Formats: sequence, C-alpha cells, structure tokens
Amino acid sequence: MTTYSNVRVGDLAPAFTLPDDTGNYITLASLRGQRVVLYFYPKDDTSGCTIEACEFRDLLPRFQASNALVYGVSPDTVATHQKFKAKYSLTFPLLSDATHIVSEAYGTWREKSMYGNKYMGMMRTTYVISPEGVVEQVWEKVAHEGHAAEIEAFLRGEAPAPVAPKPAAKQVAQKATKKAAKKTTKKAAKKAVKKPAKKPAKKPVKKVAKKAARPARAAKKK
Repeated sequence: MTTYSNVRVGDLAPAFTLPDDTGNYITLASLRGQRVVLYFYPKDDTSGCTIEACEFRDLLPRFQASNALVYGVSPDTVATHQKFKAKYSLTFPLLSDATHIVSEAYGTWREKSMYGNKYMGMMRTTYVISPEGVVEQVWEKVAHEGHAAEIEAFLRGEAPAPVAPKPAAKQVAQKATKKAAKKTTKKAAKKAVKKPAKKPAKKPVKKVAKKAARPARAAKKK
C-alpha cells in the first residue's frame, strides 16, 4: 500500500518526455511493448544513489532477459548525468527532470526534513510499468542497497530475499532502546519514593513542667 505516490498499481502511468544523458528525448509512449523500470533517486554521485545505480548496472543483463528497460530519473542536469554515468560505467539511461514536472506527476517530489530543516526533494521511489503502460508495482521510500535485486526478483515472479539491516543501524536502535528504558525506570523510581511524614511538633518544655506541677500545688492547699 502506497503512502505518498500519486500513482497506484493498476493506474495508467503518467506520460513523460525527458532528456537522457546523451541529450536525446525519451517518451513513455515510445517504450510501449516493453516493461519499464522507472526509478526516481535524489542526486547523482552521492553514496546511496551510487550504490543503487551500480546494482542496477550489475544486474542489467537479467533485466534485459525479462524484457525490461531500466531508466533512472533525478533532478540533475544532462551534464551531471553524463559525468555520473561515465564515472561508474553505468549501462542504462539517466533522465533529467530538472523542472520536477514528471516527479510531481508521479508524486515523488515531496517535502523532506533533515535536522529539523524542511526542503523539497526527490523521494526514492520505483515503478514497474507494463508493456501496455499500466503500473504493475510501486516501491516507496526505497532502501538503496539490495533494491535492484528486489525489482529483478519481482520481474521473474519470485519473492525477494529480505535485506538485513546494517550493523550500524542495529547499534543505533539498541542504544535508543536502552536510553528510553533507563529514562522510564528513573521516572518510575521517582514516583515510588514518598515524601517523609512530618514529625509531630514537640510541646514546649515549660508548658509540660507547669502541667506536671499543678497536682502538687493542689495538694499543698488542702
């Protein structure tokens, strides 16, 4: 079930016309008759986007065997795409959506937040489009590592193997859990401690002495 995409499984994929890394324009209509893997990513030559792109490159022969074309889409320019593609020997086209028109049509250009600062950016999202131009599957908030294998397994009709979380992420999660538990324990301990009862006020020594002397005085009068 999708959460932010404008496009759902079974919808007709929004048409687009975008320049690729060679400057030629690619249209969705021209790709009819073949399956299309259209993956949106934030930025060229960043760590996560590089891992994702290189995994699609390495598995490209398998995508071709499934009669599927792979296209990466980002807000980067054609020139930036050329450098990124050459640097990592990428073997599939990269489309430039510098004006965000296509990203907005698909719903992948969204408000994001980092360190409390909000900004507009690309959500890492992938669509598989059928030869008839219908959306077969949507992946939102994609984890870059292992994603290409997940898509390729879907094209073959096989369930993808789950990607194990990185050790660093596990450590962060464990640390956060311990911190929360410690905070809860301290809070509970404070509630359990009751305020000490007030000690009864001592009567003044003089008043006690006077009271004790009364019977003796009464006896003398008699």
